[in-house]
Amino acid sequence: MDMDSSSTLITERLTLRRWTSSDTPFLFDLYSRPEVQRYIGRTPRMMADVSEVAPLLERWEALRSGMQGVWGVFDDEQPCGVVLLKPIPASGNREPSGDVEIGWHFHPDSWGRGYATEAAAAVLVAGFESGLDRIVAVTHRENVASQAVCRRLGMTHLGLSDRYYDTTCELFEALR
Repeated sequence: MDMDSSSTLITERLTLRRWTSSDTPFLFDLYSRPEVQRYIGRTPRMMADVSEVAPLLERWEALRSGMQGVWGVFDDEQPCGVVLLKPIPASGNREPSGDVEIGWHFHPDSWGRGYATEAAAAVLVAGFESGLDRIVAVTHRENVASQAVCRRLGMTHLGLSDRYYDTTCELFEALR
């Protein structure tokens, strides 16, 4: 994996880079799909209008800090999905928990190709190289595909937890 000064990550097959407004059509398509949104959040909500992408991009840009942020995952210039590394809010007051979360959302056309594992592995390495000691992943209890990604990444399954997002999730961790 290579990393350039603008926080772009390069793997064997993928480029992970910041999102731009030119990526709006892909992001709207991704987040308007029930099969993508079904495991995101306590109450899944599909995007209904392309105008919802601009505020999302603004929120993601505000998350950027060192190696933390949200990346677009591209295979040969084709967008595939999203990988994030960001502070995870605690349940209850939604204040920062002190933990950092890794997560991914991929377009169904990209499922089953190993992109989530490859991209998340690069982000884990970058996160640890930037000084993080622990990174967590939370998955919906029924999201066995994301749980399999966590296991392929070598993350340790810690069981059910209600520490984050005001819901009970399967919790995984990776340690430096």
